[in-house]
Amino acid sequence: MGGRRIFSEALISLRHRLSVFPARSKERRAIMQETAKLYGVSETTLYRALNDHNRPKPLRRSDRGQPRVLPADEMAAYCEIIAAMKIRTSNQKGRHLSTSGCIRLLEEFGLDTPQGFVKAGPGQLKKTTVNHYLKQWGYDRNYLVRQPPAVRFQAEQSNDCWQFDLSPSDLKQVKQPLWVDQDRAAPTLMLYSVVDDRSGAAYQEYHCVYGEDVEAALRFLFAAMSPKQDAQFAFQGIPSKLYCDSGPITRSRIFQQVMTYLGIEVIVHMPKGSDGTRVTARAKGKVERPFRTVKEMHETLYHFHEPQNEAEANEWLFNFLIRYNNMQHRSEAHSRMEDWQQHLPATGIRAMCSWDRFCTFAREPERRKVGGDARVSIDGISYEVDPDLAGETVVLWWGLFDSELYVEFGDKRYGPYASVNGPIPLGRYRSFKKTKQQKRAERIEALASELKLSRAALDQNLNAGTLAAFAPDPEIPGTAFNDPDPFREFMFPDRVAAKQAIAAELGMPLAKLNQEQLDYINQVVAETLNKRLIFEQIHAFFIRH
Repeated sequence: MGGRRIFSEALISLRHRLSVFPARSKERRAIMQETAKLYGVSETTLYRALNDHNRPKPLRRSDRGQPRVLPADEMAAYCEIIAAMKIRTSNQKGRHLSTSGCIRLLEEFGLDTPQGFVKAGPGQLKKTTVNHYLKQWGYDRNYLVRQPPAVRFQAEQSNDCWQFDLSPSDLKQVKQPLWVDQDRAAPTLMLYSVVDDRSGAAYQEYHCVYGEDVEAALRFLFAAMSPKQDAQFAFQGIPSKLYCDSGPITRSRIFQQVMTYLGIEVIVHMPKGSDGTRVTARAKGKVERPFRTVKEMHETLYHFHEPQNEAEANEWLFNFLIRYNNMQHRSEAHSRMEDWQQHLPATGIRAMCSWDRFCTFAREPERRKVGGDARVSIDGISYEVDPDLAGETVVLWWGLFDSELYVEFGDKRYGPYASVNGPIPLGRYRSFKKTKQQKRAERIEALASELKLSRAALDQNLNAGTLAAFAPDPEIPGTAFNDPDPFREFMFPDRVAAKQAIAAELGMPLAKLNQEQLDYINQVVAETLNKRLIFEQIHAFFIRH
C-alpha cells in the first residue's frame, strides 16, 4: 500500500462506522475520503485494504511445494533422469516408457549418467509424487517436446521466392487419362502448385503421374514461369529461389541441374530431427493453403461435372485460379495479383527461355558402349550412330524431353540421331560407308597378305652356337599324386565292398565257392583294392579253373 501501513484496529473501527450507513450513501463516501486523506493513501487502496482484512486464507503447510521424502535437489535429479528416459524411449507416435516403468528400472538396475551411476532406493519414488513434480518443475514431456515459437518470413519483392509442392487431387483419377502405362494401373491425378512468397499469387496444374514424377514437375515449372495465354493471368518469370521439401523431385540430379542452369537457388527443409524439437518442415503454409482452397472451392464442383481428362481439368482450374489470384491479399488492402505487380523488382521479371532451350537443360550424361552394329539402345529404343563409334565407349546426352540423341566421344560431339525401329529389312539393306579406321585396317591387312619370310628362319637354328648346352637331370625329384578319388571310381573303400563287387561279377554268392577259390579271392583283396587289378586277376583265375 505505497509503503504506508493501516493498522488492523483502524480498519475494524472504519468498518463499524460504515456499517450504519446504506451501501451507496454519501456519508460512506465522505468517511472513506476523510480516512484516506488521514493516512495519505488513495480511496482505491483503502477499499482494497478493507476487502483483504480478515479474509479467510487456505490452510497450507509451511513446506508446501517441497518434497518431504527426499531433498529437493535429489528429487529434481531423479525427475531429470525420468524425463530423459521418456524422451529416449519415445517413438514417432508419441509412445514412451511410463513413469512406473522408469521408476522400476531406476530401483532395480540403475542407470549410467554423465554424473555417474544412479540407482534409487526401494520405495523412495512414488508414481504420483514423481508425476506431480515432473509437471510442477517443467519436466513433463508435453513441456519438453513443445515447439519453439514460429518466426514468420516474407519476401520483400515478387518472384524473390516461390514455394513449390504437389498434392494428390481429391478426384484421385480422371476417366480418360491422356496416357496410361499398360503394365500398371491408372495414374494418379496430382495437383502441382507454386505460390509467390510475397503476394500469395498461385499457379497450379493437374498431371496424371505415377508417384512424384520429375518430368511432370519440370513441365509444370516451365508453364508456371512462361507467359500465359490469358492476359488476366500476368503471373510469370523465373524466381530467384524455390522453396520445397526434400522429396524425390528435389533430390533428382536432372532437376537440380535444370534449376542451376536457370539461376534458381533450391532451398529444402532441414533434415528431420536436426534442430531439436522444432519441426523443420512447417514453413510451407503458403503453398499448402491454396491446396485446401482449391479442393474446397473448386474440386467440390466435380460432383456436378467431372472432367474427362487432365486437359479439361486444367482448363477449369485455370479459370478458378484467375478468380483466386484476384481475391484479397492476406494482409494488404488489394488483391494478390495487384500485390505481385506492385512489388516486382526494379529490373522487372526474368523472362523464361524457349521450350527447345529448356529441353537442353534436362539432359544428363550417361556412359555407354556402342554395339558392333553402330547402335545403342535407351529404354528399349535403338539409335544408329556414326560407324566410327562402333564398339567404342561413348557419353550419351539424353534428355527427358528429347526425341533425338547426342553422343560425345573424346572432344567431339556427334548427333543428333533419330531412333530406328528394329532391324533393317532384307530388301533395303545398305552397308555403311567405309570410315577412315576401316580403310586403314584394310590397308594393313593387304600389306600383311603380301609379306614373305625366308624358309631358313624355320629350318635353321640361328642361335644354336650362341646358346649354352643344357643337360637335363635324368631323375627329377617329385612326389606321387595323391588321388582322393571322391566318387570311388578306381578303388574300393574296403575289403567287404571288394568281395561284394566280386560276387556280383561272378553272379553267385561267395559261400558257394570251394575253399581254393575263396583263398585266392582273400589273397587278391588283401594285396590291393584297385578295381581294375582285382577284376583282371579274378577273370584270369576263373578262366583257368
